[in-house]
Amino acid sequence: MTSEPVKLNITRLGAQGDGIARHEGREVFVPLCLPGESVMARLSGDRAEAIEWLTAAADRAEARCSHYGDCGGCSLQHLSEAAYEAFKRASVTTALSYAGITAQLEPTLTVAPGSRRRAVFAARRAQGRVWLGFHGRRSHRIVPIDDCAVIRPALRALLPGLRRIAELAAPAREPLSLTACETLTGVDLALAGAPRDLNADQRARLIEAAAGIGLARLSVNGEIAMQRTAPLLPMGAARVTPPPGGFLQASAEAEAAMTGLVCKTLAGSKAVVDLFAGAGTFCLPLASFAKVHAVESETGGLAAIDSAARRAQGLRPVTTEKRDLFRQPLSRQELRRFDAAVIDPPRAGAEAQTREIAASDLRRVAMISCNAQTFARDLRIMLDAGFRLETLTPVDQFLWSPHIEIVAALGR
Repeated sequence: MTSEPVKLNITRLGAQGDGIARHEGREVFVPLCLPGESVMARLSGDRAEAIEWLTAAADRAEARCSHYGDCGGCSLQHLSEAAYEAFKRASVTTALSYAGITAQLEPTLTVAPGSRRRAVFAARRAQGRVWLGFHGRRSHRIVPIDDCAVIRPALRALLPGLRRIAELAAPAREPLSLTACETLTGVDLALAGAPRDLNADQRARLIEAAAGIGLARLSVNGEIAMQRTAPLLPMGAARVTPPPGGFLQASAEAEAAMTGLVCKTLAGSKAVVDLFAGAGTFCLPLASFAKVHAVESETGGLAAIDSAARRAQGLRPVTTEKRDLFRQPLSRQELRRFDAAVIDPPRAGAEAQTREIAASDLRRVAMISCNAQTFARDLRIMLDAGFRLETLTPVDQFLWSPHIEIVAALGR
């Protein structure tokens, strides 16, 4: 940071929610600032930190969390409700416009504060103690937290117990990751980065601490260390035990909304392929009316799907396949076995797989994405191949962050 503050006039918001100003002919990104505001700020390259507000925008709102501004988990709590929703929708329409797509968005489906069931905490030993919380803005520094406007009450209540577990499991120098997920049967906790050489006494103390706070399951570096009861998540008529630390939708309410949109899009289909199936978010509900083939690169997710499908009543056949869809997408010929598809790739999108879908005979496709830019790229491929965009629904499950889920229904 430079020693002398400079005056900056914020003109617009960037894609990550930072205010943008111009200084000496170049753009400067200023977190926590809004268009129309003037601030005194300290510069550091193309970044700046506001230290004094000279004028405040009408769209400015009070933060919902005492850690806001220091914790890096949220970046948009200072926006009014109307301005926040407009920002989220504009992030989608702007990305589409870059791909030459104009679309009418359905109303945004938004979850309530305090609804995030899955959170990844960080812990590190420093200054003679263990720090537990979330990372600071653009930093590896850990911000200790005792409240949070985003996570569910059960996860907030667990924080003192998680600190004890972190004290027992955090390595000497490297960070420890703690992925906590609230399930029907209790909280599932997965530690990553714990020392590989934990001795029997250390593991026993760790298991005792986990049992003491009522965890359903504790996993350490991918291996189950303690399971009081199997963690269960509802997915359609099935109950899924997810793999330790595996990917799940952040909010149960958002998952239900997206599942409803996907099932509505593919209603009437008889054979569906679920690409990037995860642990069964979409394939198991779809199996209530169609045969489903789930394709995923992680064996843990596929095993969870297979086990849940076998235990559930009234489902159509569910089959699984381990496959890296980035390196080996299902070909247009292989897709002839199906009349519909659902595809929910990681943030990088799935250009190669999308091109095969676009060239196939599939009639119905549900596309889900958490990245508007790669979604727009892949959607452009589908539209150029003759698919029609029927509905496009933003789903805001990442409250007060710049990220948003998108669910699109396409038909020939």
